[in-house]
Amino acid sequence: MATAKPMSQEEMRVAVTELDQAIYAHEQWVEEVYAALVCHLAADDRDIDDNAFRKCRFGQWYYGRDAAKLAEHAGFAELEIEHKRMHQYAAALLHMAARNVSVPLHDYERFVGAMKRTQLEIRTLKHELEVSLYNIDALTGVPGRMEMLRKLREQREFTVRGVHPCVIAMLDIDFFKAVNDAHGHLAGDNVLIAIAQYVQSHLRPYDLVFRYGGEEFLVCMPDTDLETGREISDRLRAALAELAHTSNGAAPFQVTVSIGVAELGAEIAVEEAIDRADRALLAAKAAGRNRTLAWSPAMAAEPQAAL
Repeated sequence: MATAKPMSQEEMRVAVTELDQAIYAHEQWVEEVYAALVCHLAADDRDIDDNAFRKCRFGQWYYGRDAAKLAEHAGFAELEIEHKRMHQYAAALLHMAARNVSVPLHDYERFVGAMKRTQLEIRTLKHELEVSLYNIDALTGVPGRMEMLRKLREQREFTVRGVHPCVIAMLDIDFFKAVNDAHGHLAGDNVLIAIAQYVQSHLRPYDLVFRYGGEEFLVCMPDTDLETGREISDRLRAALAELAHTSNGAAPFQVTVSIGVAELGAEIAVEEAIDRADRALLAAKAAGRNRTLAWSPAMAAEPQAAL
């Protein structure tokens, strides 16, 4: 049997966009079914058809030519099973409602269960596509290095054209090995997840966060100068130090981070900007950790010793 040709990056981007549209259509359909059941509205003929799972807007996407390219992804076939089952249960409920027959709780729960499983399969498929496309870090849920470099090069182009300045911040968890040793690697993973989620939710909507590797994260702050970026990063550092982490019911513990900030300037390559942020980070660690430093030319001569 011939192996399917892997999807290109552009095909993957189109697939993610079309899946988002299909998800929206599915959510609208769920609302319409609930409205028909609760408000005793007339059901759409397509929803009580034997092939309702093919005729809904999500089904039209699933059985379309473009979605067929996703057949190699795990869960694609399982999604069809759950989606079809959900429509069968929905049609049964709508038939009962049309006859003014009270819907048994068991039948309603069966529909809700199928709907939840369908939504889980949809989210799983979307996550797989995003991991493939955006190099999403499986643990923390933030993009990894490949997507980071692409986004940073995009932002550097804005600085080259004078659209806006941009800074990056390299964030590293202090004494992370000690966290793993004292609380276990599962607790260490939870710390990484908590920090990634906090950073994502407490920056501006257009700021970007990436997992650089290990216990390091990189934050990109467009339309920000060096001093403002340092101030934003330092407020973030202080807030992260207050987060409480738990492990197996033991007493909560806290961790601190060190941060190095540098401009993503038009005069240097992206890789050089990352190196400057990393040198500023190392200087922050050498100065005692749990602090934020902005890159300065004096740091160029300092050795990059591991701490």
